[in-house]
Amino acid sequence: MARQKKGRKLDGWIILDKPQGITSTQALNKVKRALDAQKAGHGGTLDPLATGILPIALGAATKTVPYVMDSTKIYHFTIRFGEARDTDDAEGEVIVTSDARPTDDEIRAALPQFIGNIMQVPPVFSALKVAGERAYDMARDGRPPELPPRPAQVDRFELIGRPDADHAEFEVQSGKGVYMRSLARDLARACGTVGHIAVLRRLRVGPFLEKMAVPLDKFLDPAHTPASLAETLLPLSTALDDIPALALNAAEFHALSQGQAISLVDLMGRIPEAANPDEGLVRVTAAGRVAALARLSEGWLKPERLF
Repeated sequence: MARQKKGRKLDGWIILDKPQGITSTQALNKVKRALDAQKAGHGGTLDPLATGILPIALGAATKTVPYVMDSTKIYHFTIRFGEARDTDDAEGEVIVTSDARPTDDEIRAALPQFIGNIMQVPPVFSALKVAGERAYDMARDGRPPELPPRPAQVDRFELIGRPDADHAEFEVQSGKGVYMRSLARDLARACGTVGHIAVLRRLRVGPFLEKMAVPLDKFLDPAHTPASLAETLLPLSTALDDIPALALNAAEFHALSQGQAISLVDLMGRIPEAANPDEGLVRVTAAGRVAALARLSEGWLKPERLF
């Protein structure tokens, strides 16, 4: 006999405004405990220093986490010039200093080389695995690994403020797997100095915006019951709002749910214009609800994930 899972079965998303000073996993566990939820995961790690949007998936919504992590993200961060730190943010130890301070024009001149499809060396204090070990564990043991450059997509990188000569504020729009700490470190070097991230906040993850975020304090307040907190839950489909929708009838969805591909010829006139016909993803709706994700491939609609 299967052992019954503890907690309530909840399906959907909590958009948490993560505070500074705790890990994403710690924040996730606090929310899961407050909701008395059976199953939860988060859509994209934030460093302890960072604040802002941490999407938390509950129940069936955990199936959509990979699509959220692939989506567009927007960050604000502040670089502190003149100090390089081993973690590339304010939590680390100072390893190099410089008296050089770039001008606004020098910063703007350096920005274009970090926009587009670039190659980026991740911070040594990261969760990447090297020969089965986490890079941050190796770094803490005094064995910082040599991490190779990785592809990264940066759509926008703008200077938005300059409080003083030591600091500069930026807004970045990026795709999956871009390290803001690496951007800050490398931009400072390109400007002839060194630097690290002093402040970092995430404002958007795909369809999840800052205005949707719920502070962690609400989940820690004993005045709120699990039932009342569940009112902040967003539907599972919210995570997929950026993906073009394709409606299927009952027979078509039954075939798709059985693993069968459907000819795109049979779907002519219903395929959304925004869908990429070459391996593009669509959000399948049936009977008025989001029922699956499917991919357009070689003239067929092929099932990818059922909900």
